Amino acid sequence: EPYKSEIGAFWRFKNKQIAKESSDKIFSMFLNYLEQNDFVGADMARKYLQMGFTRARRYYNYKGGKKYDKSQNYDTLPKGTGDPEKALAAEIFYEKWRLAEANDKYARLKKGWKENIG
Repeated sequence: EPYKSEIGAFWRFKNKQIAKESSDKIFSMFLNYLEQNDFVGADMARKYLQMGFTRARRYYNYKGGKKYDKSQNYDTLPKGTGDPEKALAAEIFYEKWRLAEANDKYARLKKGWKENIG
């Protein structure tokens, strides 16, 4: 907190259009955090972009996003049963996530954070 509430309020991946709006907003927040030299906020925004990608892929790969069958000793459910629209949403989040990772200022702040904090 407060990043979870600020960023999470915009995190959506239901379809391509919603994912575009969501990833644009979160990426904008990422850039804003960088302008303020707020590495933690920028890193959280980057993480939400990454999670948008991974979560949308999970919903594409597995119906309802459920990978394991709780009633069968947590065996993996069949892959490829999910919503194809989620694959499009995942691509959108992936592009923004990669842009965030490639940002020079983010890389400098991350390096400084690791050197000073751990």
